[in-house]
Parts: sequence; C-alpha cells; structure tokens
Amino acid sequence: MGRILGAYMMPHPPIIIPEIGRGEEKKVEHTIETLDMCAVEIGEMKPDTIILITPHGPAFQDVITILGEHTLSGDFSRFGLPTLSMQFQNDDNLIEGIMDYSKIKDIDCVVLNRKMADAYGMSIELEWGAMVPLYFITRHYKDFRLLHITTPLVSYEDMYRFGAAIQSSVEKGDSDVVIISSADLSHRLKVDGPYGFHPMGPKLDNEIVKLVGKGDGAGLLNMDKHMIEEGGECGLRAILTVFGALKNYCISPTVLSYQDDFGVGYMVARIGMEDTYVNLAKNAVEAYVLEDRVIKPDKKLPEDMLYKRAAVFVSIKKDGALRGCIGTIAPVRDNIAEEIICNAISAATSDPRFFPVEKSELSHLSYSVDVLSQPEEVESIESLNAEEYGVIVKKGHRRGVLLPNLEGVDTPEEQISIALSKGGIPPEESYAVERFRVIRHGR
Repeated sequence: MGRILGAYMMPHPPIIIPEIGRGEEKKVEHTIETLDMCAVEIGEMKPDTIILITPHGPAFQDVITILGEHTLSGDFSRFGLPTLSMQFQNDDNLIEGIMDYSKIKDIDCVVLNRKMADAYGMSIELEWGAMVPLYFITRHYKDFRLLHITTPLVSYEDMYRFGAAIQSSVEKGDSDVVIISSADLSHRLKVDGPYGFHPMGPKLDNEIVKLVGKGDGAGLLNMDKHMIEEGGECGLRAILTVFGALKNYCISPTVLSYQDDFGVGYMVARIGMEDTYVNLAKNAVEAYVLEDRVIKPDKKLPEDMLYKRAAVFVSIKKDGALRGCIGTIAPVRDNIAEEIICNAISAATSDPRFFPVEKSELSHLSYSVDVLSQPEEVESIESLNAEEYGVIVKKGHRRGVLLPNLEGVDTPEEQISIALSKGGIPPEESYAVERFRVIRHGR
C-alpha cells in the first residue's frame, strides 16, 4: 500500500535559480537555503513519485488538469536557458486512481495528453511553476516519477476535496509519494513589485504563514475572500490541495522561511505527518502499558474514525519482527477508533504467541493498522490475489484469516493454506472462502 511520506510548500520564482538570477538570487538567500534543505530531506525519503501541484502549467480554466504523457519534460527557454532542461517519467497507475476517486467525489478532472493539447492549441511542456522546485530537488535526488497537476480557477473547497482524492488513491496504490505545493503567495507586497502594493497583500501573507505553521487547513479554507482577492494570491489552491491530502494524518508543520524582497511572498514550509490511525494505536498501547488506562477517542479525530464501523487488525513489530497482531473480521465496537484502541491493546497484551509488551519495549515498537472492507464470498481461487485481497476461510464456527500483501506469501494457494492452519481446518474438509480488501496505515 502506498504512503504519503511528507509534503512541502515551495515558491517558484525563476530568479532564484543562479543561472537565471545572475546574482539577484542572493537577495533571497534564505529561501534558497531552505529549498536546498528540503531537497536533501526528500532525497533521504526516496519517494517513488513526487506529486507536484502548481497554478502554472497546461490547464483548462474550470477543470483540474493532470498531465497524462508517459514522459514529462520542459526547459527554461523562456528565461534564456534552453539547455537547462528536465525530463521525468509519469505515474500512470496513480493517475488512474486519482481520476477514479475524483469521479466518486464529483470533482471535474481531465488527463491532458499531447493529442488533446494539440487539438486545443496548448503546449504540454512543463513550466516554471514545476521546474523551479524540481531544479532544487533534482540536485539531490532524481530517482522518482513525476505526477503533475495544474490548479484551475475552481473553488477552494473543490481543491481541498481533490486533495482527499489524492490521499485515497495513494493509499490504495503502491507508490510512496512526497507532495509538493508550488505556491508563491501575495504579489502585492511592494510598490515596485510585479503588481504594486495593496494593504491586503501583507495581511494575506501573514494569515497564510500563521495558518500553515499551525497546520490549520480549515482556517485556510475559511479565510476572508475579500482579503484573498485583494491580496493577489497565487498558490492558495495548491496549498489547500496539500491540506486536503493530509486530512487523516497527524501533521507536524514548520514554516522554514518567508521572504518578500521582490514584492512577492516566498514561503518554504515542511509538513511531516504521522498517520492518525497509527498514532491512535500507539497512544492506546502506551497509555495501557504505562498507566493501565484505556484511552477514549478524541473528538478531533477524522469523521470516518468516529462515525464509521469496520473490522480492524492492529500489528505491532519490534525492531522489524512481529511482536503482536490482533484483529476482527467484523466490527464489534461503535466506531473505527474504538476498534483500533481495543485491538491495539489486545495485540500488545493478549496475542497468545507472545508475552505482554513491557514498558522497556515501547520505544522499539512500530505499528500498522489495517481497516478491512466488507468480506465477499468467492467461488474459485482465480478470484483471489495475494497482494490485493486478504482471505477468510470458514468451516462451521472455525475461522482462519490472513491479511493481504504479506512478506513471503506470494500466491492465493499459500494464503489459503496458512489461513486453514490458523483456523484449525484440515485442507481435505470442505470450507468457504471469502476475500476482503484493506486500507493499510503504517508499515
């Protein structure tokens, strides 16, 4: 299952590239230093795919546009540097997932290929909104696919909801991703700036910087519309898309720098995150082991966790080796959050294969949470896939369950054999088989 490893907000003025700035870039040296630091961090994460969201690029006015060519390329000819070029491979599978989830959420998206672009007289080349952040990233890391999204003039609410579609498609896919919001802020900060000065410009930037630093996506979404319009923002839609994509994560935001020397707001921010589901399992185990206390779900948890019911498995590892795993194949608690708390404590204390977790072990533990779909009966083994589906085998009151995508379990035959053994069902007996999908949080 794919993961969002982190997210960054980066400005995109071509002048900060030394070959273009020719010394002028030194006026925003702090911005350049923090961009370089972010690039190093991304290189250490080694994402399979970078999702880059920008207001500048091939797009239709009222439809979110995803570039669909297998190879994405561009150069800085517009700024006198045709030899400074870039080329990346696309992530076709992730595009398909985003389009599927956008359709479910009733968000208008289009995948733009070269044939369509030619028909509308459009260029499909990467523009500076993408290439400036990528210039810094590729100095430290190049082994990634690029998924390029251009934000149109649709509502801020739709861009936030589109971020949720990105989150769902990443978690269903197999790509670990970093998300980049390519976003300048106000263009009305100085009299000699590109659009002159407006008193709403500094107010807008102060508000965006404050809310990003607090990780307040709802606050960004509900900012005063008059201030946004008069302040001359550039990348707010891209920023909101990132916050929509991180809705179900415990995020750790940091504004690394802000400068306005050229009359435009340049903010560099990092958003680290811990999955909300994993964080709840961890907190439940630590409270129980340290304080003999069963925690209650926080009312600030995502709505899905508080108001939906689902079966859940919680797995605990110690230094990479299994330390406990307990779950349910049908929900038994009032909501997903309570299911996680109960099963996390059971995995730590009641797995018959292990002694209960001790206090000294807590710092060495890692957690994963699998939320199961409704099981469905299958008639033949051809309907199974060891990576995509878990299996349940049933005979009377006996049950054997095996999660999907487990290391060393490569075929449905192996899945069924292990599940039969776990359920105490001899393979020569007749038995029913069900399959289920999971959304996996953590590793």
